[in-house]
Amino acid sequence: MDKIKIYDLEVFANHGVFPEENVLGQKFVISLQMDVDTKMAGKTDCLDKSVNYGEVSRFVSDFMQRNTYKLLEAAAENLAQALLLEYPLVYGVNLEIKKPWAPVKFPLKTVSVEIYRRWHKAYVALGANMGNEKAFLDRAVSSLDGLKTCRVKKVADYIVTKPYGGVEQDDFLNSALELDTLLAPEELLMCLHEIEAEAGRQRTIHWGPRTLDLDILLYDDMVMDEPDLTIPHREMHLRDFVLRPMAQIAPYQIHPICKKTIKQLLAELTSD
Repeated sequence: MDKIKIYDLEVFANHGVFPEENVLGQKFVISLQMDVDTKMAGKTDCLDKSVNYGEVSRFVSDFMQRNTYKLLEAAAENLAQALLLEYPLVYGVNLEIKKPWAPVKFPLKTVSVEIYRRWHKAYVALGANMGNEKAFLDRAVSSLDGLKTCRVKKVADYIVTKPYGGVEQDDFLNSALELDTLLAPEELLMCLHEIEAEAGRQRTIHWGPRTLDLDILLYDDMVMDEPDLTIPHREMHLRDFVLRPMAQIAPYQIHPICKKTIKQLLAELTSD
């Protein structure tokens, strides 16, 4: 990925643990590298196809002066998110905030916090078999797209499928969506649970009926297995009602464990 860099932007702002730092203020020195595809800007010589580093410098300065944080970590986290939300062409940002006048009783040149934040690609499965199933799925898509840290990019057609897991119940309405998100997997899971709760989801019967079921299927090429979250979803490659909608929106997405595309996994499953 191409990069646009700004080094050592000086800003006088009011951040720090001590009250006098918040009142008197001090100098901060900020450097950032933005991941941007600059090819179209280079081909067309058009600024609209790139990111104006002068505007970015002004945005960073205004943000640092408009807000007050105790910790450099908080200032960096919030500034990085603000930059990614403000500039659609910026895919990721490496940000360092230096504090030259840190109030510590040691002879040091500066202290700093450096972070890297970017947009992530996630795929989420949707299902419902109680009440107005379509309305529940529509509301879930709208709720996710309404989060400032999420952008719904594609939604598969809704399909009617048979229940999975052996519990006698009504047919399901299923789909899947592609999502760009700034949220970590655990944060995204928490948001999905909140949306389920708003739909009246009750977790009483395993694989039982539900007003809304939202599962993270894939998150970049991540592989993780924690008590509350497994990525890729543990049984997605065995579920027709997951692979069919996924094949519509991401047929060539590779399963990071099986090392096969969604299209291949669906073909293998339906050929058995």
